[in-house]
Amino acid sequence: MVPGALSVLNKTGVEWLMQSGAGAAAGFPDAEYAEKGVRLAPSREEVFGAAEVVLQVRSPGANPDAGAADLKLMRRGQTVIGFGEPLTAGDAARGLAERGVTFLSMELMPRITRAQSMDALSSMATIAGYKAVLLAADALPRMFPMLMTAAGTVAPARVLVIGAGVAGLQAIATARRLGAVVSGYDIRAAVKEQIESLGARFVVLEIEAGAAEDKGGYAKAMGEDFYRRQRELLGNVLAGQNVVITTAAVPGKKAPILITGEMAARMAPGSVIVDIAAERGGNCELTRPGETVDVNGVRILGPLNLPSTIPYHASQMYAKNIATFLKYLIKDGKLALNPEDEIVRETMVTHAGEVVHARVREIVNALQS
Repeated sequence: MVPGALSVLNKTGVEWLMQSGAGAAAGFPDAEYAEKGVRLAPSREEVFGAAEVVLQVRSPGANPDAGAADLKLMRRGQTVIGFGEPLTAGDAARGLAERGVTFLSMELMPRITRAQSMDALSSMATIAGYKAVLLAADALPRMFPMLMTAAGTVAPARVLVIGAGVAGLQAIATARRLGAVVSGYDIRAAVKEQIESLGARFVVLEIEAGAAEDKGGYAKAMGEDFYRRQRELLGNVLAGQNVVITTAAVPGKKAPILITGEMAARMAPGSVIVDIAAERGGNCELTRPGETVDVNGVRILGPLNLPSTIPYHASQMYAKNIATFLKYLIKDGKLALNPEDEIVRETMVTHAGEVVHARVREIVNALQS
């Protein structure tokens, strides 16, 4: 939560308690919170001990550093809202249920019109797409724009963005602003107009994609035959690029391999691949999460948690998402969780000692069997 987002809940009767220093690294000092009437607690333990609702960025399941310690601080009847990787972290979901915690996952926010202002995945993807281009520009041994100089003409960099979701479209827009010649590819032909509206060329591969999007607006996993044919055709496109940014991720599944080592080897030395999907295993076969790999002069970057590298605006956007969500849940000064409401039903992972989300329950049951 950031000071500017607190006003969203002014008329709800919410009382704020925050761990002292929680906003400092993002550029929000304690004094700004105190001015807004937030009570500062000296420790994390005090916040968990007193709060009825706990707002987090990374909750258990998405927080490898402190998630287990946080779980021990939670208590029965408490509500926790945050990112929790529920479709991959079944053990954490089971742990939250055993603690009697009601957990609402921001990843599972349905992509419907009335939930757009609560869609934190899209907010974070916007930041990731922007930062990926800056990383590529920094790593590339050439400039992005075309320049006419007394020393001759500098040709613009050629950039291919794979995946035209929120992150991909932001990457396309940012690369264009830096002056690159940009192309975009997505298995969903419906995004052609969006890609071209940003001044990029839509790459067409002669391959039948079928239904590549689920009813919630998220990408669906395709069959291995599809991905094999896609790699064959993409290899020819990659060979002419200076920068490739990959953004393809499927909720709850390992990221599909779109770029093999052989495909990367066809790129010219000095080329750069930025794999935004590194946290889910990566779209490039050579990606090592959290590392930069150099293979025959081609650099493959596997950045993790890109939004945290721009903490001010990441916090600002996430705070607005989560504050809007919390306001939606509060009726007459109390938290009202109506399981018949689509937003509540789709985001609620655990409640009253049970894993209540159907997809997450399947994952937990599979772990137990």
